[in-house]
Amino acid sequence: MSVLIGLLRLLARLPLRWHYAVGALLGWLAYLSSPRYRARLRENLRKSGLCTDQADYRRILRANIAEAGRQGAEFIPLWYRDATDVCLLVRSCKGEDQVMEAYRQGRGVVLLTPHLGCFEVSAIYAAQRLPLTVLYRAPHIQWVNQLMQAGRGRSTMKLAPSSLQGVRMLVRALKQGEAIGILPDQVPGRGEGAWVEFFGRPAYTMTLVGRLCESTNPAVFIAFAKRLPHAAGYELEIEAVDADLTGLEGVQRLNNILERTISRCPEQYLWGYNRHKHPAGAPLPPEGWEKPAQ
Repeated sequence: MSVLIGLLRLLARLPLRWHYAVGALLGWLAYLSSPRYRARLRENLRKSGLCTDQADYRRILRANIAEAGRQGAEFIPLWYRDATDVCLLVRSCKGEDQVMEAYRQGRGVVLLTPHLGCFEVSAIYAAQRLPLTVLYRAPHIQWVNQLMQAGRGRSTMKLAPSSLQGVRMLVRALKQGEAIGILPDQVPGRGEGAWVEFFGRPAYTMTLVGRLCESTNPAVFIAFAKRLPHAAGYELEIEAVDADLTGLEGVQRLNNILERTISRCPEQYLWGYNRHKHPAGAPLPPEGWEKPAQ
């Protein structure tokens, strides 16, 4: 493992455009070699309602295939370069002042970073400016988890597992006036979500954000790091979320906010993610909704 990590650190020194080129190739290989992944990506994008016509659908689809691969490849420079160097890839950050003002006031800060653009660089950038604890789900493959720990653990952010222990870490951080990061469109486990609409279809959506808002009254923001053309870096946009995210209505409001954010750059959303799956042990969607694909 140490040899592999050493190799990744060497590869991380290569220019970002190299990682993007390899990532785009890997994205197309994954798309062409996996019928299930290909069908899911196409179905999720087509049913999103974001494509104006068939030509627009084909344009977004082609771009998205490459962007998904880039998302998978960019973890090497992001995890295995020095965090200070990674932050230099963020060419601009709109909305940072609002976050820092909430932090100076002693309020806990929730940063919502959906599977849109480069959510990894959003967390690394934030962790260089304020204490940050990030909720993550450990991969089932042990060696992949070790690589993640070795890479992410080099920055100043704390990693909270998606368990009761991890939730307690998030609550503690917010009560101490620190920041936390959450992937709000990650499918939760049994008993941790509710069925609400996401782009017009049922999606089992986490209730954690609303429960944290109820217990700690944090300042909530949604962050999106857009990949710039020609591997020029990232453009980070942060917006305050003023809506009430508590209760079942709050879960739906959360998805509505995610939809609006994704619609600004659908090419960079992870449409291949199985967002509409039925988690084992979770209740079925309300009657009248079609059963989501497995």
